Amino acid sequence: MRLRGHTIKAVLLQVHSIAGLVLALLLALIALTGAIMSFEDEIVDHLNADIMCVIPREMPPLTPDDLIARLKAAQDVGKVSAVTLSSDPAAAVHVRFARDEHGGRPASLYVDPYDARVLGLPRGEAFFATVRRLHRWLLIPGDARGWGRPITGTVALGLVVMLISGLVLRWPRRAGSVKTWLKPNLGLSGRGLHRSLHAVIGTWVLPVYLAMTLTGLWFSFEWYKDGLIWLLSRPQVAAAKMPPKMPPKPPRGADRSEPAQPIGFDRAWTTFQREEGDRFSRALLTLPAGPGTVIRIRSWGKDRTLEATRDEFRIDAAAGQLVSAERYDDKRFGEKIIAAIYDIHRGAILGWPGKLVFMIAAVLMPLFSVTGILLYLSRRKLRRPAQRPLGRLVPGE
Repeated sequence: MRLRGHTIKAVLLQVHSIAGLVLALLLALIALTGAIMSFEDEIVDHLNADIMCVIPREMPPLTPDDLIARLKAAQDVGKVSAVTLSSDPAAAVHVRFARDEHGGRPASLYVDPYDARVLGLPRGEAFFATVRRLHRWLLIPGDARGWGRPITGTVALGLVVMLISGLVLRWPRRAGSVKTWLKPNLGLSGRGLHRSLHAVIGTWVLPVYLAMTLTGLWFSFEWYKDGLIWLLSRPQVAAAKMPPKMPPKPPRGADRSEPAQPIGFDRAWTTFQREEGDRFSRALLTLPAGPGTVIRIRSWGKDRTLEATRDEFRIDAAAGQLVSAERYDDKRFGEKIIAAIYDIHRGAILGWPGKLVFMIAAVLMPLFSVTGILLYLSRRKLRRPAQRPLGRLVPGE
């Protein structure tokens, strides 16, 4: 039995070492970019405090369509894809644009809601957008449709294997000793110090890394996403996630040269205001990416700051008819977990202390890369004398 245990640990050590050597650089890169984004919202809000607010006026704010029309008349801007509106009369409108024919996305704008005057471009937006693409897709062309997405997902799966194997490998004989688990031996040097830091600090951050990894896989693999939806949500919610059927092809004699009429925000915005009244704090209105007339509106209540606590409405912009309403308060526990995947991933579910803990854990990832490589090299060095044939003389000995 003891021999079998040694054999299993030897195999796990090889798996742990090989996975670590292969993934060390990518893991450090993904973790450090995630740490940079930990307080993105707070940093961006601080950098743009002067252009995110306006002086409230007696006159009512412009409707979304009027605001966009005035904005386009004043300067050459791209196709608007989304606007963020607020119930606060002193808040500016955030306008986002669709990708151009080259695949690039123009910088968004903050606009005065009363006269459509451009207040400025958000500072830090381009920087964090690049960091986000590096974190999610490694800057590989194609973004979510390219090879970067499955590569980062595979790295995450590798980290899960390393966490589980590392926990088994360091399981002490006195498993109930808190000191053995959580106190590094800083009095050691060389290989002993490297092993203590690698094992003990790894135990500290293991729950955080598991939370990061198991939620990060949601953004990498559809099979994983579908599995979580099936496991945690109601059957009808899982069915709603299935892609809609393609519309029937028009008959051959139909005139396909007539362009589709552009849709606006106003009717959907009016319907949303009738449904929500003054209960919302801010609302993000997004036009459909392809053909269609259904606008998605995500809104957050005045007492809610987490991304997960949003309500979501789908409204037919042509008819002004409410298609569906998905309210956070009506969700079951499992559905709230699904909604909170992103907030769990970055620690925001625990407030700013959680974000700070997750950021520190991410910053520590290079420590495991460095100590893991040093431990591997020292093991190879120790094996060489044992593998040397007996009676063979080596120069210098």
